[in-house]
Amino acid sequence: MRYEFDRMIDRYQTASEKWDGAEKIFGEQNLLPMWVADMDFRSPEPVIEAMKQRVEHGVFGYNLRPDSYYEAIKDWMAVRHNWTIQQDWICYSPGVMPAISLIISYFSEPGDSVLIEPPVYPPFSQVVTRHGRKLVTNPLQYDNGRYQINFADLKRKLDNGVKIMLLCSPHNPVGRVWTRQELTQLGEMCLERNVLVVADEIHADLVYQGSSHTPFSSISEDFAQQSIVCTAPTKTFNLAGIQTANIIIPNPKLREKFKFAIENYFLQFSNTYGMIATERAYRDGAEWLDQCLKYVEQNLRFLTAYVEKQIPEIKVVHPEGTYLAWLDCRELGMDAKTLEQFMLKQANVALVAGDTFGHEGKGFMRMNLATPRVLLDEGLQRIGRAIKSYRESKESF
Repeated sequence: MRYEFDRMIDRYQTASEKWDGAEKIFGEQNLLPMWVADMDFRSPEPVIEAMKQRVEHGVFGYNLRPDSYYEAIKDWMAVRHNWTIQQDWICYSPGVMPAISLIISYFSEPGDSVLIEPPVYPPFSQVVTRHGRKLVTNPLQYDNGRYQINFADLKRKLDNGVKIMLLCSPHNPVGRVWTRQELTQLGEMCLERNVLVVADEIHADLVYQGSSHTPFSSISEDFAQQSIVCTAPTKTFNLAGIQTANIIIPNPKLREKFKFAIENYFLQFSNTYGMIATERAYRDGAEWLDQCLKYVEQNLRFLTAYVEKQIPEIKVVHPEGTYLAWLDCRELGMDAKTLEQFMLKQANVALVAGDTFGHEGKGFMRMNLATPRVLLDEGLQRIGRAIKSYRESKESF
């Protein structure tokens, strides 16, 4: 089946945070929303059809997750990631961040140190501080347009008694898909110091040609016993609103502790449509995903070519994965707040400000590429016109 990713879908009046919420959140009208990390594409048709069938059935009672649900997840991990997992490793959660929040709460004590690698997904820092844990940062190194892990700094930080490391893999927002070698080096350092690695791998399926995602726990048995891998179909298949995730925990003691935490908050019950969508997406969504990745990668090339020619003040940090583009806007010479307001008020485009991901992101903006090309083109034209006017105003002085 050929999917139409160029198809324009009106998302207004659907209670969409991205579209209906933009004016309220940013305080500006007529914004083109390119911020929240969900797609402007229809989800795979087999998923939609499976949901329709359940609607037609008309009864929406309590659910049991059938064996076929777990088999679909196992098969997907084996085929797409060369990772053989066991059914009992798979733990349900209503989302990746709810799972990470519970892990912080139940696997550490107030005052314990939790390490993150900024610039990184904002809830990472929020979940640490809200639970009264000490936030430790190992900032990524940015050199020649590419981000790297600063292993010397990581060693120093881990040596100071870190309890948990939150690993964003692939990394949001910088788009790195960590190599097996990088993950092995990181994992060995954590293993030596008995640090629990919690890997947020929600973007694992969204990897471009030339890169390959390695599930952290798949690297070795030792790593598997000292880690928790958080997965979900929601980013992959544009299903964020169904609120579901699968937390993979090979270590039985860690797994039982996590299940206790989930059950303690009565979160163990599946959403009907989350369960249906997960199974059908993993069974029949590969064709859609392959086509989607090709389209988004074409959007990335379109973005890169446009800014190189029309907006030389902006540099695209080339992503290896995710459908997010990390834009280096520092040549514009604006502070973080001025840059954000410039994009909102002069360009009328809603992006995510870089300093949201930590002070290491100042001067950067994050753009969502999972949108029809006509909208991407419109957003780039708006930004281009605004920067052209800004450039001319500076030259007139």
